[in-house]
Amino acid sequence: MPPTMRAVKKFDYIIVGAGAAGLLLADALGKDPFFSKKSILLVDKQTKNSNDRTWCFWEKGKGAFDTILYRSWSKMYIAGQQYANTFDISPYRYKMLKGIDFYNEYLSRIATYDNITFLHEAVTRITEVDSLVRVETEKNRYMANKVFNSIFNFESLTAQQKYPVLQQHFLGWFVKSDRPIFDQDQATFMDFSIPQNGNTRFMYVLPFSPTEALLEYTLFSEKLLPTIEYETAIKAYLEDNLHCGFYNILDKEKGSIPMTCYDFSSQTTQNTINIGTAGGWAKPSTGFTFRNTFKKTTLLVAHLKAGKSLTSFSKKNKFWYYDLLLLDILYNENAKGHYIFESLFKNRKPSLIFKFLDEETSLWEDLKIISACPKKVFVKALFKRLRGRMSPKFS
Repeated sequence: MPPTMRAVKKFDYIIVGAGAAGLLLADALGKDPFFSKKSILLVDKQTKNSNDRTWCFWEKGKGAFDTILYRSWSKMYIAGQQYANTFDISPYRYKMLKGIDFYNEYLSRIATYDNITFLHEAVTRITEVDSLVRVETEKNRYMANKVFNSIFNFESLTAQQKYPVLQQHFLGWFVKSDRPIFDQDQATFMDFSIPQNGNTRFMYVLPFSPTEALLEYTLFSEKLLPTIEYETAIKAYLEDNLHCGFYNILDKEKGSIPMTCYDFSSQTTQNTINIGTAGGWAKPSTGFTFRNTFKKTTLLVAHLKAGKSLTSFSKKNKFWYYDLLLLDILYNENAKGHYIFESLFKNRKPSLIFKFLDEETSLWEDLKIISACPKKVFVKALFKRLRGRMSPKFS
């Protein structure tokens, strides 16, 4: 064997990426006795030792992540152009999890599983070879029976013309003010009172104390903004809405989450499946991903234990169609987003809205949600879909 070649090591499963989806899946497989004889490789180019993101989700009562939560809130503020209210969101709480706390917890768990190997290598290619899958990194080659890939390829979305593609994109400042200006018991979920400028734009505020909070300027739109535009909007909100005097910016974060009903399962094979955002596990209508990823991971593990094909894992349901209509509207008439969300929260309780967004409502509850939304725009979008007359890009 030439000195530059190394023996190819084979695993039963390879998990590509140690983000939320990769770590949740690795932990679920590692702690389940059913997979104790399976060799598992978890590979990521990063060591996951920095706080590179935060995740938020709503949940009833106690949950699997309560011991590592950073903060949670029982009240939520919603504001539109014509309406504003503070809600008690019982029986839910809105929960925040720091990336570094999640990584530390789950990496420590995974280190205790003898059948899981975690390597820091950058994956460069994944290819099917007969009945196996080859995973290539900058250093090595590995083979596996099944591969779970969380590397997201945005180009796969923009290359198709069947479904609109928007983004939930944001930039956030962690700030500390020189005097109390925040209600630490109340999260600002969506404040649409800010200038919309032809898009769906809102401010999102998570207070940690009377003087500390995370503020994120967020859009549901097709294109990203220059950094200065996000930061100018946060500064204006601090000064004009919160009447903040002097403040320090302690940290910053930014991100973009795809909002689309693209058929991610079209990339699934007998031996390879995309997971997390790469697998379409972000809720198309909101971009919320973390709790949905936790639920999908549980279902995927059960799917594997039942010996079912990976190609049968993902299925469209009624909520996929609801999301599709909303995204059609936001793509064609992006400025109407604030009107839709304002109408929804004005006419229905957050507990029902959260249940609907968690895809746990009955048909009767669905109709209650639908009836609270502006009917004309949704009927128009429905008829366009039925007639196949989307915008020129999707005709």
